[in-house]
Amino acid sequence: MLDQAILSGLKEVDNEVFDLVVSEETRQQRQIRLIPSENYASCAVRAALATSFTNKYGEGYPGRRYYQGQVNTDKIENLAIERAKQLFGYPFANVQALSGAPANLAVYTAFLKPFAGKIMAMRLDHGGHLTHGSPVSVTGAWFEISHYGCQEDDYLDMEKIRAQALEFRPDVLVCGYTAYPRTIDFKAFGEIAREVGAISLADISHIAGLIAGGSHPSPFPHMDVVTFTTHKTLRGPRAAIILSKDPEHADKIDKAVFPGLQGGPHFNTISAIAVALKEALSPAFKSYTDQVVKNAISVADELKGRGYHIISGGTDNHLVLVDVRKSCNLPGKRVAEALEDVGIVCNFNTVPNASDRQKPLFPDGIRLGTPSITTRGFKENDCRKVAELMDRTMKNIKAGKLEKGESPFIDEAIKDQIAAEVAELATSFPTFSWQE
Repeated sequence: MLDQAILSGLKEVDNEVFDLVVSEETRQQRQIRLIPSENYASCAVRAALATSFTNKYGEGYPGRRYYQGQVNTDKIENLAIERAKQLFGYPFANVQALSGAPANLAVYTAFLKPFAGKIMAMRLDHGGHLTHGSPVSVTGAWFEISHYGCQEDDYLDMEKIRAQALEFRPDVLVCGYTAYPRTIDFKAFGEIAREVGAISLADISHIAGLIAGGSHPSPFPHMDVVTFTTHKTLRGPRAAIILSKDPEHADKIDKAVFPGLQGGPHFNTISAIAVALKEALSPAFKSYTDQVVKNAISVADELKGRGYHIISGGTDNHLVLVDVRKSCNLPGKRVAEALEDVGIVCNFNTVPNASDRQKPLFPDGIRLGTPSITTRGFKENDCRKVAELMDRTMKNIKAGKLEKGESPFIDEAIKDQIAAEVAELATSFPTFSWQE
């Protein structure tokens, strides 16, 4: 339901924006959202974003600001820092990075020189991130990159990664991914980094909430530096946190964030981070993350049982990758668009070891995730129902090239029936139900 206190007066001041807010709220209530990088923030997190902290500017860090009037901003930033340290076990935390890409760039800035540093990370089409050295990112333009990938079984081979690192000798070794459905061996990555003299960086943006809840192994104490966004499985605002073990590393990272890459932090966002971290410290949050994984396994198993090609055969975390080209000879983009037409929102995605036809905008796969629907209260049986609705939809999608304006569906009546069932299932759950 709409946060009436937050929206008070908006309709009177700007009816156009108010209407779009209502439309988006309705969309999120009536659709089944399976994008693994999305979630529902609690009313408390959203309220913190709308507080008077949004009115305050201040460069620097607590106790070392370049603006006056920081008595409360210092306290709120220190509170967020202490909660991040408590939750993840690292002795140092920076909560000022505006999002995940600037957080990763801050780490590279702290430890590398442009056009001289060397980064080793997962290739983008196998599940890495743009900021892990993709050629379309500044990280790929400014640094020498060596990418590793999955083997034919869609798993990482740590011995091959070690051999590659010994040959390449990276300055920063990156693990943590956007589309890898299996457990990450942080201990092995940390050992490889130490062996080659590299800084070990874990980008846990997707699984930070799972780690906080104990549903995935922690990078501590194995990895030197950890970055993550706070809005995915952690259910906070759109922001990022950087953790580190070494005081010298922490000092370099702080200087890279400010004054290196940005000026004043967003104090309203930092206050919302503090709220999300407190929620993540609760027993209810552990129940939530455990259920996220159970739900993802249910989706993967149900689709696999219906004949779909699941990357790596299943999942250990919150996401499921499906090669729909192998499954039903359909491109991922068409499948994702057709699923949205019935109210199931996922994203088309590259998959490892795919066909030669795979391109970033026309990949072979779709990527599914269960953080959002688990926040709403979906359990395993509900997730099996979602997979069944997806199966019926995909079996109703036309193969071959479509003419401009042509419907992607074989039978519009079947599409309309599925859409009605999706809306009924979605609206039977609140948008946030995992609060104590």
